[in-house]
Amino acid sequence: MKIRHAHQNAVNANSQSPHVTFRSINIGDCQWTEGFWAEKFELAEKIMVPHMGELLKGDIGHAYNNFKIAAGLIEGEAKGMLWHDGDFYKWMEAATYIYAINHDASILNELDEIIEVINKAQQDDGYLHTHIQILGLDRWSSVTHHELYNSGHLITGACIYHRITGRTNWLDIAKKHADYLYGVFASKPESLARFGFNPSQIMALVELYRTTRNDKYLELADIFVTMRGSVPMELHSSVPYWFTGDQCQMKTPLREETEAVGHAVTAMYLYAGAADVYSETGDKTLLDALNRLWQSATQKKMYLTGALGQVHHGAYDDQNMIHEGFIDDYLMPNSTAYNETCASIANAMFNWRMLGITGEAKYADIIELVLYNGAMVGISSDGKKYFYANPLRMNHGQREYSDHCDCTESADRESYIECFCCPPNLVRTIAQVSSWAYNLCDNGVVVNIFGSNKLNTKMLDGSSLSLTQKTQYPWNGKVDVFIDECKDEAFEILLRIPEWADGAKIFVNGSEVAVETKPGSYARIERRWQKGDCISLDMPMEINLVEGHPRIEEVRNQVAIKRGPLVYCIESPDLPENTKILDVYLSVKSQLSAEYRPEFLGGVSVITGRVLLRSDDRVGMYRKFDGFELNTHETIFVPYYAWSNRGTSEMTVFMPAVL
Repeated sequence: MKIRHAHQNAVNANSQSPHVTFRSINIGDCQWTEGFWAEKFELAEKIMVPHMGELLKGDIGHAYNNFKIAAGLIEGEAKGMLWHDGDFYKWMEAATYIYAINHDASILNELDEIIEVINKAQQDDGYLHTHIQILGLDRWSSVTHHELYNSGHLITGACIYHRITGRTNWLDIAKKHADYLYGVFASKPESLARFGFNPSQIMALVELYRTTRNDKYLELADIFVTMRGSVPMELHSSVPYWFTGDQCQMKTPLREETEAVGHAVTAMYLYAGAADVYSETGDKTLLDALNRLWQSATQKKMYLTGALGQVHHGAYDDQNMIHEGFIDDYLMPNSTAYNETCASIANAMFNWRMLGITGEAKYADIIELVLYNGAMVGISSDGKKYFYANPLRMNHGQREYSDHCDCTESADRESYIECFCCPPNLVRTIAQVSSWAYNLCDNGVVVNIFGSNKLNTKMLDGSSLSLTQKTQYPWNGKVDVFIDECKDEAFEILLRIPEWADGAKIFVNGSEVAVETKPGSYARIERRWQKGDCISLDMPMEINLVEGHPRIEEVRNQVAIKRGPLVYCIESPDLPENTKILDVYLSVKSQLSAEYRPEFLGGVSVITGRVLLRSDDRVGMYRKFDGFELNTHETIFVPYYAWSNRGTSEMTVFMPAVL
């Protein structure tokens, strides 16, 4: 089938990519109408993006000031982390997605003013990094300057801005910068091989290739993939030891790697970028490696919430110190789990690309898991405070956020985080997630993410398709999809059956249809559809207790609660005063039920039930065991993403199981 150019305005503009199964819809083709995602988008539109803009443009975040100083418009000092330019570009990208939906001209006017300042800050040869320019540092003098990380978000934001607005002002800056990067890296200098360690630039260069069809940008993306692990370790001698070896995926070439190692965010960005390169080149060695790495990361090192990054610091030996990342299989601490919000988001980004390549529902399952749990926990219910690390247990007295700089797990979200990479990453994800709700296949449409919405798009043959989805998901497992407009010829509608959805049934116009609804797959319905047809997907949303693999020592003989895509937790506001979270037990025979509370925590389904509380006083690191008493307490469990919105509290996802 000839693929038309109708879907070049997508987040991932893969309509021309020769090695994908599912293709993206255009930005804005799907818009939320009510319910969970509509509420989150509205929060992003009205609170998250404006509030974050105030921080970044003001003296607190100082990011915009850095550009003004580099442009010679004001005097001052560079402030913020060396990757702060990238944080600002991510906020601009989020604002662009908001504009794509609400068409508020004031957003466009503000962004154009900012782009003009960025244009003035860019140097004549295309180089752009405000800290390096303001401080007078040598380019490419330290891997820790994050030059290419900033480059990636500059280029990605420019591509999105061009696709939505048609304007070239930001894109011209990005092309000039990418041309400069090509001149520096095309010869594959060994001395610079390690500089792409935080590789947002790989995804960005593929998108720039898709935008411009300039082959050298795809070539450069592949160069950055190939350079990883290509330099002998002795050439890393001038680099801080925590930026060598496994930490930055530098020890083994990607195509040979078998295990997810090192920094969790940089790993997932690398894998996502390599997936983009594969979708354009069909290099099977890349796909083979990505399949191995997906298996390692998601089946042996991922938390129940879809989060990644087991520890803040760890080491295999003195040459392989790792930071904010992966350690051994099944070694999953709960209270000190790092689980950076960015790592969860990057996990979804990688799986989004693998979904497009393969059309396999297992990738969409992880996207959903991340969106409702490991990522969404990073923002407060009012949209103004942020988590950087996301442990699965918070118990006071073990260690506190204020103890030292390595205590990144906190009982309270922060109004500003000095390392501000996660908040704009999360808000741009919330703002664009409607573009992930559907895909297009050769002769049909794919329903990935459930939520009340309107879809108005063009199928790959150019015919118009309009759908309306109505659901109370994730609080209810009933989803209705109405056909508003479609072509006369038969086509497919693929409905994702989540891996948790045992016993799902599908009805068309009220009659059950005989299609396979295997959990973790897509149910395919092909027929001649008509305006007014209704597809109903009915998924029993049972409350399940979940246990870990027996090799996960920390949760052995413990269970967690999951309902539909949501992981639940218990926190101290729902326990008797002075109860320690470590004293909470759960009977596997406990009667649990779901109850939707529209005015509680922004509107959530809580799970009501009974827990058992240990009442004895224990002292000492080790002591004689004389048994203990358990007292019953009626309580509620709340979605994990919604914890820490009622003051400082303790929390746990896993609880010791008793009969």
